[in-house]
Amino acid sequence: MISYKSPTWMVVILTVLTKFPQSFGAKKNFVTCGSIIKLLNSDYGVRLHSHDVKYGSGSGQQSVTAIELKEDVNSHWIIKAPTDKYCERGEPIKCDEIIRLEHLTTKKNLHSHYFASPLSGDQEVSAYGSDGIGDTGDHWQLLCSSDIWLRDAHVRFRHIDTGAYLGMSGRSFGRPIAGQMEIVGIDNPQHGTRWTTAEGLYIAPKEKEAEYIHTEL
Repeated sequence: MISYKSPTWMVVILTVLTKFPQSFGAKKNFVTCGSIIKLLNSDYGVRLHSHDVKYGSGSGQQSVTAIELKEDVNSHWIIKAPTDKYCERGEPIKCDEIIRLEHLTTKKNLHSHYFASPLSGDQEVSAYGSDGIGDTGDHWQLLCSSDIWLRDAHVRFRHIDTGAYLGMSGRSFGRPIAGQMEIVGIDNPQHGTRWTTAEGLYIAPKEKEAEYIHTEL
C-alpha cells in the first residue's frame, strides 16, 4: 500500500492535477449541441433576445432584439444542427459548422432574409418557424479562430442564405419594447458582430456520461 505521505503518492497526485485541466477540464469548456445558452454581444455587452412581439414592418415576423438584463428567460437559445441534419447531444460544435439557434420560449429559430430592419434599414433578423421547424433562412455558419467553439471565445455568425453577419445597429426601440436594441444582418464582420457565450445549461461532451454544467440562468 502506498502511504499518502510517500513520494510515490505525491507523484500520482501531481500527475492527476496536471492532466486534469488539459483533458476533462478543457472539454468542459466546449460549446456543444443541445446546450441552452445566452449569447452576449462582445462589443455592446447585451444579450440576444426574442419574445412574442411581431415587427410592425418588414416581414412582420417575431422580433429579435438585444437586452442588458442578465436574468431574462427570453434570452435562451438551443443549439441545433441544420434542417434535416443531426448532431448528438453533447457533441462539440466545430468552427465553420452550420447550426440553428432555436428560441427556447417560443420555439422559433433565429432567422434572416432580405427585408429591411425597422430602425436602421439594415437586413432584418427575426425568429421564424413553428415548434423548431423553419427553412434554410435559419442556417448560420459559426466563425471562430480555433477548431472547436469554446465558451470564452469571441465568435461570429454568418447567415448562409444572404452572407450577412449577425450583429447590432446600435439603435434602440421605443414602445412596446423600449430600451431593447436592434439586431440586424450586416454585410461585413465589423463592430457589433462579435459574440460570446454567457449564462446557460451546457451539456458536457458526449465522452462524459449525462453530465450537465450549469451557470446562472
